[in-house]
Amino acid sequence: MKSFIAERSRVAPMDRANVDTDLIIPKQFLKSIRRSGFGPHLFDDLRYMDEGYPGQDCSRRPQNPDFPLNQARYQGAGILLARENFGCGSSREHAPWALEDHGFRCLIAPSFADIFYNNCFKNGILPIVLDAAIVDTLFEQMYATEGYELTVDLEAQQVTTPTGEVYEFEVDEFRRHCLLKGLDDIGLTLEDGAAIRAYEQAARERSPWLFDVIK
Repeated sequence: MKSFIAERSRVAPMDRANVDTDLIIPKQFLKSIRRSGFGPHLFDDLRYMDEGYPGQDCSRRPQNPDFPLNQARYQGAGILLARENFGCGSSREHAPWALEDHGFRCLIAPSFADIFYNNCFKNGILPIVLDAAIVDTLFEQMYATEGYELTVDLEAQQVTTPTGEVYEFEVDEFRRHCLLKGLDDIGLTLEDGAAIRAYEQAARERSPWLFDVIK
């Protein structure tokens, strides 16, 4: 998993509340568990004018010109600004996979659905909760400024605007540690690789019959 320390990036909007995981990545794309290739189908129902399906060549699909991700001013954005209860609905991990595959490293909203919030940390995305009034201000500034960027510093736990306003955010210390170090569940386990190997060796010596190969 890619670590997150600090990110300065263009901001894109998802200016609606209660965006569920089926809107983030529709159900027909859940057949794959490769964790990659979902970016072109992020917000598929909003992004395109036709119905999406797995394996489709999205470069040939008719785009919705009113959807922000299709507009030039938001191209290359690594931060998504959203509204209340982002990521609600079913607990599909494909939702953060699609966001990360598209290029979003950070999400900012007044609130997130719990399971989605946890899945973001496990997939290299930093979800930041800020007061709704602050999010309103960020939306206003973003709409007024083409190419609007924010700087997100996980070490300092701060979001800084282009005009110098600094907003502090809270994050669980364990999640912060994992994201700073780029550790998902497998990475955390492998940190104890030496202890695991020592345990396996002791178990082999203590109960060798358990390790006999059955022919």
